[in-house]
Amino acid sequence: MATKCGDCGPGYPTPQEAMKGPREEIVYLPCIYRNTGTEAPDYLATVDVDPKSPQYSQVIHRLPMPHLKDELHHSGWNTCSSCFGDSTKSRNKLVLPSVISSRIYVVDVGTEPRAPKLHKVIEAKDIHEKCGLGNPHACHCLPTGEVMISTLGDPKGNGKGGFVLLDGETFEVKGTWERPGGSAPMGYDFWYQPRHNVMISTEWAAPNVVQNGFNPADVEAGLYGKHLHVWDWQRHEIVQTLLMPDGHIPLEIRFLHDPAASQGFVGCALSSTIQRFYKNEGGTWSVEKVIEVPPKKVKGWMLPEMPGLITDILLSLDDRFLYFNNWLHGDMRQYDISDPKRPRLVGQIFLGGSIVKGGPVQVLEDQELKSQPEPLVVKGKRVPGGPQMIQLSLDGKRIYVTTSLYSDWDKQFYPDLIREGSVMLQIDVDTVKGGLKLNPNFLVDFGKEPLGPALAHEIRYPGGDCTSDIWL
Repeated sequence: MATKCGDCGPGYPTPQEAMKGPREEIVYLPCIYRNTGTEAPDYLATVDVDPKSPQYSQVIHRLPMPHLKDELHHSGWNTCSSCFGDSTKSRNKLVLPSVISSRIYVVDVGTEPRAPKLHKVIEAKDIHEKCGLGNPHACHCLPTGEVMISTLGDPKGNGKGGFVLLDGETFEVKGTWERPGGSAPMGYDFWYQPRHNVMISTEWAAPNVVQNGFNPADVEAGLYGKHLHVWDWQRHEIVQTLLMPDGHIPLEIRFLHDPAASQGFVGCALSSTIQRFYKNEGGTWSVEKVIEVPPKKVKGWMLPEMPGLITDILLSLDDRFLYFNNWLHGDMRQYDISDPKRPRLVGQIFLGGSIVKGGPVQVLEDQELKSQPEPLVVKGKRVPGGPQMIQLSLDGKRIYVTTSLYSDWDKQFYPDLIREGSVMLQIDVDTVKGGLKLNPNFLVDFGKEPLGPALAHEIRYPGGDCTSDIWL
C-alpha cells in the first residue's frame, strides 16, 4: 500500500510510491463544441471508470463553462506532488486553460469530486494586460505553490512562448514566469527538473497559423516549430536552443519521472519522430532521434505521403515504458525504454485512423504493414478519428485514450469526428513482457451527448497522474 502520512501534502513522495496509489474510479476530461455546429459551451465531463460501478464507462456529470467557443484543451492542478512536503496544500482545483478564447477556468473538484463546480473565471483581458500573452496551453503546479501555464501567442495571435503565473490559492494573475522580453518565439508544452536547474519547452506554432487548420505551405515557410528551448530554472531565462532538423512540430515533452534523471523524450508530430534530450558531458543539453515512424505513400489523401503524426506521449511512473499515438496512422505504441538510447517496440494496437480498410485512403507503399488495418468497432460503434490523448493508470496497467486533437484539425482530417463525436477507450497493458489489448467492455461515446456530439480531449485523475505530477 501507499505510504500513510498524516502531515503530508498532495500527491506522493516518489513516483514509486505513486504506483502503489489507489485505482482510478473517476476521470475528468474537457469536451469541446467549438467547430462542431453545436452552439453550446465546452464542458468538463466526469466519467465513471470503476468496473464495480453500475455507471461504469458513463458520463456521470457535465459542468458547462459560461462562454461559447473557448476550446478547452489541456488541464492541470492547483498543487501536486511537487508540494508533497507541504501539509497546508490540497489538490482540489482543476485549472482549465482555453487555447482559443484565452480564458482560464478554475474548477472546484474537492467539494464534490463526482460533481465539480466552477470556482473562478480568469478573463483573457487579465492575461493580455498583465502578461502580454495569450492562448494558454499546458499547465503545471510549482513547488512554490504557484501554477504556471505556457502560452502559444501574444494578445494578437502572433507566436510568443511565455508563461503565465497564477497564485495557487487566489488564482490571481501574478505576471510572467520568464523575465520581461525573455519569451521564446513559439510555445506549447514544458517540463521542469529542479535538481538540474532546468526547464525545457517545446513549439507548435502561432495561434494565427493553427486556428484555421493545417496548411503544408506554413511548414515550408518556417511557421511551425522545430526547436527545444532550455531554460535556467532559477534565473528564468533561455540558456540554450536546440534545433531538431528531423523534429518538426515538437509537442509533448516528458522528463523521466526520476527527479535525478537528466534526460527525457519529446514527440515531434509532423516528422513522426521521438527525440531523446539529455545533459551531455559538457553540462549543456543535446538531442538525438531515437524512434522514427516512416510515412506511408498514399492515394486519396491531402498529400502523397502520410505521416504518423505523433501527438501525445507519456512515460510510465517507473520510467520503463514510453507510449505514444500516431493520430493519422491510427496506432498506439509501447516501447521499452530500459535503455533510453535504444527504445524497443514491445506493444502496438490499431484504434481507428486514416488508413483503415474501406476508407477513402489507399496505401500504396508501407514500410511497416503488409495490409491496411481493419476499422475498429467497439460495442457496435465504428470508432471515428485516431488515438490521440492518453493517460496511464498509476500502476501502469491501463491506458485511457481519446480521439480528438484540436477542433480545427479534427474538422480537417477527420470530418467524421465532427459528425459523430469522439470516444474514450481503455487499453489493458502487459507490464511484464509488453503488449496492448483493447478492453471490449469500455466505451464512452461522446457522440451521444445530450446537446450533440462533442470532442473529448485530455484525461485527468483526481489524485494526479503521470503527466500532471513532477517530483523534486
